[in-house]
Amino acid sequence: MACEGSLADSIDWPVKAVLWVGGPDGLLELIDQRRLPHELVRLRCTDVAQVCQAIGQMAVRGAPAIGVSAAFGLVLAAQSAQGCDLKTGMRMISEAADRLIGTRPTAVNLSWAVRRILRRAETFLASRPQAGMADILDAIFQEARSIWQEDIDACLGIGLRGCHLIEEGMGVLTHCNAGALATAGQGTALSIIYQAHKAGRSFTVYVDETRPLLQGARLTAWELAQAKIRTVVICDNMAGWLMKQGKVQMVLTGADRIAANGDAANKIGTYTLAVLAARHKVPFYIAAPLSTFDPSIASGCEIPIETRPVEEIRQIHGKDLIPAVVELWNPAFDVTEAALITGIITEAGIIRRPNASRIAAFFDRLVSIRPRRP
Repeated sequence: MACEGSLADSIDWPVKAVLWVGGPDGLLELIDQRRLPHELVRLRCTDVAQVCQAIGQMAVRGAPAIGVSAAFGLVLAAQSAQGCDLKTGMRMISEAADRLIGTRPTAVNLSWAVRRILRRAETFLASRPQAGMADILDAIFQEARSIWQEDIDACLGIGLRGCHLIEEGMGVLTHCNAGALATAGQGTALSIIYQAHKAGRSFTVYVDETRPLLQGARLTAWELAQAKIRTVVICDNMAGWLMKQGKVQMVLTGADRIAANGDAANKIGTYTLAVLAARHKVPFYIAAPLSTFDPSIASGCEIPIETRPVEEIRQIHGKDLIPAVVELWNPAFDVTEAALITGIITEAGIIRRPNASRIAAFFDRLVSIRPRRP
């Protein structure tokens, strides 16, 4: 079951997290999400180093958004290689790909997009052995544009597939930011919320602050306010008590990588919500595009977890809150076991009670749109 709608009548956002300006010789524009909600500032990236910095420092974040950004980063790398011989130019692009993949290891969309661009360059050369670097640039640009458009379409598809799950008067709890700021389109988890709101339903979205960088309080609350959806921000440690009060009928989050068995990595704190949801018999859903599935990883135990600088915990607005002698630990993600997940909502449908066999069967039915892997 899906809500009615089309790409043409999807949410018309006044801002886009990731934009390419111009043709193959253009540049990448990113909203600097470190500055929100106080300032709306766009970064203009003209080389790979700037894209790597933007991803690594979380000026742009969200698995789909960093994947699209990295794809366009390779367009910038191909621009820099103009005038080089083919061997040198391809080496420059390959080195740029390694740098981009190394910026954030957990979100599979990033490496998926980069490797897809490299594969496109390789297949193009195989079919056009006399091609030069200008031809490679154009081929890479067209593939990056395709990745960008596919993400926009996938976001809408997720919203349409999942919006019927949100009913009149419900309380929906979400964590981190899985909205327009995290994608090229209108989001993953938040796309479902936007489409339910557009269908005329009235409900409340509870937004975890999401320590330590407050993506929920700063970004998700900002997005929902723009859409005029009733929003209540809570501290992360209030979620269990909120559920016990009967105010939450659904937990809905995004994901950064989903293993073959359905285990899902997402922003740290997601696992806690899944355990609390199970305790209080609240459905726990994940919304993610097909590109977030990583069939090369059997379970969540194999997902690499990024550890970020401890200053993110120690400081707020540059001021220390914790004694310097105290040790800190700052994993950016955790893994929620498939057994805790009610369903995974994708642009192609919902995988209910996910496990390895159900996910394999789901993709077997979608051979024509199976995520392409290196």
